[in-house]
Amino acid sequence: MISDAPVLQQSSEPAEAAAKPSRLSRYARPMLGILLPLILALGWELVVWSGWSNGRLVPPPSRVFATIAELARSGELLRHIAATLWRVGLGFAFGVVAGTLLGAISGYWSLARRLLDPTVQALRAIPSLAWVPLFILWLGIFETSKIALIAVGVFFPVYLGVMGAILSVDRKIVEVGRIFRLSGPAMIRRILLPAVLPAYVVSLRVGLGLGWMFVVAAELIGASEGLGYLLLDGQQLGKPAQILAAIVIFAILGKLTDWLIEVGSAPLLRWQDAFGRAKET
Repeated sequence: MISDAPVLQQSSEPAEAAAKPSRLSRYARPMLGILLPLILALGWELVVWSGWSNGRLVPPPSRVFATIAELARSGELLRHIAATLWRVGLGFAFGVVAGTLLGAISGYWSLARRLLDPTVQALRAIPSLAWVPLFILWLGIFETSKIALIAVGVFFPVYLGVMGAILSVDRKIVEVGRIFRLSGPAMIRRILLPAVLPAYVVSLRVGLGLGWMFVVAAELIGASEGLGYLLLDGQQLGKPAQILAAIVIFAILGKLTDWLIEVGSAPLLRWQDAFGRAKET
């Protein structure tokens, strides 16, 4: 027993030493994503500071962040962010529900796919701004038309992702489920759902990105608040710093919401033995 103690102590020391770098790398990995924007921002700040550019059309980061701070002090920034988040959140929810249901029906039932898919694919090719006059005519210029436009943008990638994921499920796995005489709900829960989930998470992230794009078009429909309105107001008043401030806030909010989907779906995808996960561990 006495001779085993040093061996156990020696074996635990490398494990602790290996755990420390892994914790450090876990915290250092997200910082790498901030590195490139920081370098670009500092580079442009130096260009303007050295006099190589007057920064009138493309203001330096210091002026952009001063504009953000001024909007935050006046209370305008919070009001615009809250309005945009509310619209994106509701439009995303409606688009995800509709896209998931119709995508699942089209993927699982071949007759529904033949009926629905050609029409959906034709509608998918319509530009976002083409829906604006139609939604104004149907729903007016208030919140309903804005949310509907965002929902349209979210719907198509979710529908396509769900349908494509179901159609790409390995036939052999389904046959195994049939051999074990799984019922319809059990087949969906134990075979189709795990197989579809990775592609579904990707389609949610793509749909969310399009939701953030469509909200700008939506906030051109008679909006008096929101980040899209802030962009338009900056253009009309000739304030490039305000335009860039709105773009920066769009980028931050878009990344944060995408990260929330990624983090929320991570426990559901722990079973995956994928190449990307092996590289990150």
